[in-house]
Amino acid sequence: MHSPHDPYVRVRGAHEHNLRGVDVDIPRDALVVFTGVSGSGKSSLAFGTIYAEAQRRYFESVAPYARRLIHQVGAPKVDEITGLPPAVSLEQRRSSPTSRSSVGTVTTLSNSLRMLFSRAGDYPEGAQRLDSDAFSPNTAAGACPECHGLGRIHRTSEELLVPDLSLSIRDGAIAGWPGAWQGKNLRDVLDALGYDIDRPWHELDQKDRDWILFTDEQPVVTVHPVREAGRIQRPYQGTYMSAQRYVLHTFADSKSQTLRTKAERFLVSAPCPSCGGSRLRPEALAVTFAGRTIAELAALPLTGLAEVLESGAGGGSETTRVLTADLLARIGTVTELGLGYLSLDRTAPTLSSGELQRLRLATQLRSGLFGVVYVLDEPSAGLHPADTEALLVVLERLKAAGNSVFVVEHHLDVVRSADWLVDVGPHAGEHGGLVLHSGPVADLAGVDTSATRRFLFERRSAPVREARAPAGWLRLNGVERHNVRDVDARFPLGVFTAVTGVSGSGKSTLVGQVLAGALAERLGSDAPDSDGTDAASAGGCVSVEGLAAVQRLVQVDQRPIGRTPRSNLATYTGLFDVIRKLFTATDEAKARGYKAGRFSFNVAGGRCETCQGEGFVSVELLFLPSTYAPCPDCHGARYNPATLEVRYGGLNIAEVLDLTVEAAAEFFTGVPAAERSLRALLDVGLGYLRLGQPATELSGGEAQRIKLATELQRVRRGHTFYVLDEPTTGLHPADVEVLMRQLHGLVDAGHSVVVVEHDMEVVAGADWVIDLGPGGGDEGGRIVAAGTPGEVAGTAGSRTAPYLARSLR
Repeated sequence: MHSPHDPYVRVRGAHEHNLRGVDVDIPRDALVVFTGVSGSGKSSLAFGTIYAEAQRRYFESVAPYARRLIHQVGAPKVDEITGLPPAVSLEQRRSSPTSRSSVGTVTTLSNSLRMLFSRAGDYPEGAQRLDSDAFSPNTAAGACPECHGLGRIHRTSEELLVPDLSLSIRDGAIAGWPGAWQGKNLRDVLDALGYDIDRPWHELDQKDRDWILFTDEQPVVTVHPVREAGRIQRPYQGTYMSAQRYVLHTFADSKSQTLRTKAERFLVSAPCPSCGGSRLRPEALAVTFAGRTIAELAALPLTGLAEVLESGAGGGSETTRVLTADLLARIGTVTELGLGYLSLDRTAPTLSSGELQRLRLATQLRSGLFGVVYVLDEPSAGLHPADTEALLVVLERLKAAGNSVFVVEHHLDVVRSADWLVDVGPHAGEHGGLVLHSGPVADLAGVDTSATRRFLFERRSAPVREARAPAGWLRLNGVERHNVRDVDARFPLGVFTAVTGVSGSGKSTLVGQVLAGALAERLGSDAPDSDGTDAASAGGCVSVEGLAAVQRLVQVDQRPIGRTPRSNLATYTGLFDVIRKLFTATDEAKARGYKAGRFSFNVAGGRCETCQGEGFVSVELLFLPSTYAPCPDCHGARYNPATLEVRYGGLNIAEVLDLTVEAAAEFFTGVPAAERSLRALLDVGLGYLRLGQPATELSGGEAQRIKLATELQRVRRGHTFYVLDEPTTGLHPADVEVLMRQLHGLVDAGHSVVVVEHDMEVVAGADWVIDLGPGGGDEGGRIVAAGTPGEVAGTAGSRTAPYLARSLR
């Protein structure tokens, strides 16, 4: 029995995910870093076990009736944990923030600013004092009535709805209409209303064209369908809906992403004419502080906002002084984390997961909690080495305030600064799940089985490789987007290019939006832009030279490969189709007349109907967290007994889906279609994943590598241009080596690779580097240096140069 003042969190018998009965003691009131290769089980220990148990205990103290209202995680698979304080988790998991969620709402800075305007703002003479809610675009009291507080309105036009004026309505002139029966119905209704549907569109009267496209009327008329051979169609009552009404209704209300995307093609988004994009009512915009409206202050970068608040607080009342002092202190913690370039009105979907996590971290710093365990998931993700130093100061402050800080991390500078290191391994998946070391960082040097040891303690020099010569150049002229202003950039073809710069300097804008957008538009490829606008518009106003050499664009990002457990590794890579065909071709399946659909767990027929092919059922327990239990009928196999009787190579379909990629590569020897997919997955270091592993269990780094593997297995024809945004995020240095071998292999095969990257080891191995900056936000957006790694490392004024020089040494 341990004393109540035991300074350790003691975990006994942890079996969550791939953990193999782990026993480990972790000190409290310390900065503890969990390391290990991707998939080794470190997140299962830190989040799946320690945090999940702390949360479960907290919920047990909540009144039973309230417990039902909280989404609870199930109890972790662990025998016992002692010495565990309450825990706060800051994960990279991207909750789906809406366009109403912003930097101001995430950090709660908006609340403080609204209070300042409500209590200390300058009101027009005779105006009534407004409540703080009246300054929020997310409340009925504050939202602009025209755009409902969104700041933009969607409109359509004749040019968008009718791209080809020479067509008649019968021949499909109105492109914005739905297809199939619904479109034919609208055409027949128009005919019944007396409009000529056989004349070319440009010959119709303008008044008729406007009514057909834009009317809000919805007349009902009796339609007598044209008789078709062998079909008797009775008259029916048809309702007319204009093309504009259909497009806006589909865009706003349709549950189908495909239909919404189609509708969006016929819409242009413009600032709301009533509020000018500020999202607020005129009454709120009439109130100022230091001569500016709340919308103008929310649009300033936080550093600029702090300057205005400091100047405006001078001669004010005591209320003004108290409110501005609170705001300045809150802004200080955000700028300390290197996020001073963000504005309060910047919408959450446009932030990277690293930026979102640091905003939440800043909010926690101000919360003043004491005696808590903070569990963080790679807080250095997406951070330039210069910003990582500021992050370490913040983690130390959390610890100094009397808290324990547990961090899952790959960044070696963060690992070196830890008080205690827990290394999980030795490999990934079923070959991992053991604690190799739990103790001071220096003691890891004696653990030979650790993959982390080599990178922490052995001097490594950058691999000596002849820099490749560019086969040509791709030039972007006059780039204007976000903070990238009037920039001319050139990207070499046939080499490996790294784009660097501090957070917010414009790297993702230049590469992910403008470059990929311009290529997508001109090559007809599909590369959606990160903030939801379509990539073509991102690159539309940019002049591009040197495109003739490029045949294809491939953009690989860290977005999930699927949002439900029904999507998995095998379905995404196309391997599942190959497997189902192999089962269909067996003698047993032929004898029973089974087709490929019989072996899918997504459709009725072969799947277990009790769990509908999910493999588990949700057990609702009143007042307790609902738990997922294996399905009582199929016991997790997902298929019905008849389907499982068909075997291929001695295994049934459920057993095949349970194989790891490594085991499957051996099992499917001699099946070229399967071998190609599996080889590609092994090449990117994903041999430990199971074929049927749900997409929801995969990390962002794993999702990105699966996309890359799917791309590698394709037969590549012509010059392909690969764009990757921070491909090493979430990867252990050992996994980074594997990934880089693949990417350099693509370049050796004659393709071009451009990566946005913070890992200086990767940048040092590039052929060409483009460094943006010098700072973030308004202080960035310019090309500070471009050249070979050696040339950029010697550039004065580049914040990347000193760190790159260190890696090259």
